[in-house]
Amino acid sequence: MAFGVGEAVAAGLKVLDKFIPDPAARAKAEAELRDALMASDAAQLEVNKAEAASGSVFVGGWRPAIGWVCAAAVAYTYLLVPIGMWLAFIIGKPLAKPPVLDSNLWELMFAMLGLGGLRTYEKLKGVAAK
Repeated sequence: MAFGVGEAVAAGLKVLDKFIPDPAARAKAEAELRDALMASDAAQLEVNKAEAASGSVFVGGWRPAIGWVCAAAVAYTYLLVPIGMWLAFIIGKPLAKPPVLDSNLWELMFAMLGLGGLRTYEKLKGVAAK
């Protein structure tokens, strides 16, 4: 099972334990919950495959594009602006600080790194697609 499905099932089972005291009915509800979650996983996998197979950059390339935009924003905010201002000061022509991106950049970056962490988790657990 992919990362997250097992945890979702476990959370759902806690709810089922409280509301469905009959073991047979609970087992049936558990099976239905697992099937629904796995079907959802399979549907998303098919969408991902279709996007990746597309030759269009606008369909298959949106995830890498977000990564490159985030990397460029980080480079601009934390490398280009400070180094540019320092160099301008060194050569005797100080500049006013150019606009930089706000803290929302960090939220985007941590979200993207979290997605990379989930992929690593999948590989370590042996559930990554071959």
